[in-house]
Amino acid sequence: MFYVLYALIGIAAGMLGGFVGVGGGIIIVPALVFLAGYSQIKAQGTSLAILLPPIGLLGFMQYMKNPDTKIDLVAAGIIALFFAVGAHFGGKLANSIEPAIVRKSFAILMFVTSFMLFFKK
Repeated sequence: MFYVLYALIGIAAGMLGGFVGVGGGIIIVPALVFLAGYSQIKAQGTSLAILLPPIGLLGFMQYMKNPDTKIDLVAAGIIALFFAVGAHFGGKLANSIEPAIVRKSFAILMFVTSFMLFFKK
């Protein structure tokens, strides 16, 4: 029933992810909450499952094709390692507190990030 919706969310997230580096938190999580009726926790967990290496690898390969792209692989490796550790503990935290607090925290993060990006010189 939701397969077409899931496909559309995937296309939107993939295109935006490849274009400006967003997808999971900005597109997928709100889409799953508002369009598919997921809880915030379920949407976040699903988004993390989507972002496993095979998905990111295809976008990364496109950037590597451009000789002007100077991807810092050392930084990427360190961040990925600690991202995995952080995701583990963040997931535990999200599952241990009130879902409304998680949802509101997510909204505040998106608002602050949007504000900062909008007014950055």
